[in-house]
Amino acid sequence: MTDAIRRHDPRVRGFASDNYAGVHPEILGAIALANEGHQTAYGDDVYTEALQEIFKRHFGPAAEVWPVFNGTGANVVALRAMTAPWEAVICAESAHVHTDEGGAPERTAGLKLLTVATSDGKLTPELIDLQAWGFGDEHRAQPRVVSITQTTELGTLYTPHQIAAVCEHAHGRGMLVHLDGARVTNAAAALGVPLRAFTADAGVDVLSFGGTKAGMMFGEAVVVLNPGAVRGLRYLRKSAMQLASKMRFVSVQFEALLAGELWLRNARNANAMARRLAEAVREIPGVEVTRRVEANAVFAILPPEVTERLRKRFRFYTWNEATGEVRWMTAFDTTEADVDVFAAALAEEIRSPV
Repeated sequence: MTDAIRRHDPRVRGFASDNYAGVHPEILGAIALANEGHQTAYGDDVYTEALQEIFKRHFGPAAEVWPVFNGTGANVVALRAMTAPWEAVICAESAHVHTDEGGAPERTAGLKLLTVATSDGKLTPELIDLQAWGFGDEHRAQPRVVSITQTTELGTLYTPHQIAAVCEHAHGRGMLVHLDGARVTNAAAALGVPLRAFTADAGVDVLSFGGTKAGMMFGEAVVVLNPGAVRGLRYLRKSAMQLASKMRFVSVQFEALLAGELWLRNARNANAMARRLAEAVREIPGVEVTRRVEANAVFAILPPEVTERLRKRFRFYTWNEATGEVRWMTAFDTTEADVDVFAAALAEEIRSPV
């Protein structure tokens, strides 16, 4: 029995973020499985121990996994472990570490971010070189890490070949590569390749692995693919307030997600629903789908008054206030009916004279 009461209508759906979704039932079941009795705290539990082998199966024998609470924490801990105080991180201007982490890389990790404008959210060797200079100049923060995002904030995908090219170029200039993988499972599902194909096999040194958007309750992970790329990660995770005392409840979620194919099923569904949504709204006069749908994000421009009215019925975000571009995200639990109801509501608001 519980005194808690449900304070929301579970029938209400939204397209603002895959973070709005609940927890996959199989993951809830795994949490309950790990809940009985006592286990050693701070990661010295049997679930976290087992997690090491699970990640090695996906990323190779050199992989080390360090569970953390959230994506910002994963990025900050990873980048801090990869850099000295005088070093800097090159990233896209649209990168989450630059635009959506409240200055945490700068304030918490003391990092200098060297940003590059991109049209599609992706870095190339040529774009990296716009900031990869000044080596040995004490007046400039020293470029040390290239941070890329898969999938990008603009919903685009790097191919394994493109990431390999970034890694080869960065390594050739004495730099390391970090991959922000908040939606890494969506990327692997969309590309039809194993998780290691565009990470360990492509030369990525450290990965921030996203679990929450993939169906977990909470928890992300720093995955070290090149042990020589980091220093002091054990201590940095604690000082960054990312060491969970009851870590078994993070680790068992990752086990449920990655031991079988739950991660792939969830990602495939989210991606498929985004394609369905894009196809449905393209047929509506007055709606312009602005970007190719590569994973589980749909970008579109609507009349401003339609956006305002539709948002009263469904939650979603305006991506670009200047152009009126909006972003719709689908999740592991988005259904065909959810998409069809949303598309019908959009068509209705487009036709409305008010």
